[in-house]
Order: sequence, then C-alpha cells, then structure tokens
Amino acid sequence: MDRASFFSAQAGRTLEAPRRILTRFAIGDVVRHRTFDFRGVIFDIDPVFANSEDWYQSIPEEIRPRRDQPFYHLLAESDENDYVAYVSQQNLIADSLAGPVSHPDVHQYFEQFENGRYRMRNRLTH
Repeated sequence: MDRASFFSAQAGRTLEAPRRILTRFAIGDVVRHRTFDFRGVIFDIDPVFANSEDWYQSIPEEIRPRRDQPFYHLLAESDENDYVAYVSQQNLIADSLAGPVSHPDVHQYFEQFENGRYRMRNRLTH
C-alpha cells in the first residue's frame, strides 16, 4: 500500500498513514458521538490516530478505538459546555437533522449552515 508520512504536533512525532483513505464524513459535516451525549461539526481530519500516547492510554481499554482509522477534530457541544473533541470514525454518526451547532468558534471556520452541513470559509480552503 502506498504510504505517506506527516508530522503531528499533538503526537509530537512523525506518523505514517495510507496515502489515500476513505472517510465516512467530511469537513463541515455535523455528527454525533455514538456513545456519549455530544455533537459537533468536523473542522479537520487525521487519516490515522495522531494525538499523544497519554491521550490514547487514558481511554479505558474496553472502549479504546483502533488507531488505523480516520480521527476527526470537532467543534463540539453538549448540554453543559462547548469544547474541541477528537473522535474516531467508529464512534461517530451523522446528525445534520438536528440543525446547526452552537459552538462559539463555528464562525471562525465556516461561512454558513446550508442543506444540513457547513461550508468552510474560502480563506481556509486550499
């Protein structure tokens, strides 16, 4: 399989990943966590787990996700607060029917919520 390397500041090291991956979700999609009660909008995607080893080990082993799948950065919201979440693909489901996300940073990344998803600001696309 054709592989690529990339540096992850969160992991503090260079990681290898397949050069091409299939993701279930895209930047701007609104998703919900399969188990925990929060939802959010995707603003970045890592092709494989690219966070710190301490973060990974802090997840209880019985629910720890595989590393070899896409991980999504979310502007997340729950009933209690807003935050940034890092979630594996296996733990996300679509949630566009619930409407827009109220996270205060949404407008830094996205222009508008339309047809069940957000459109990224032009200055952030490449």
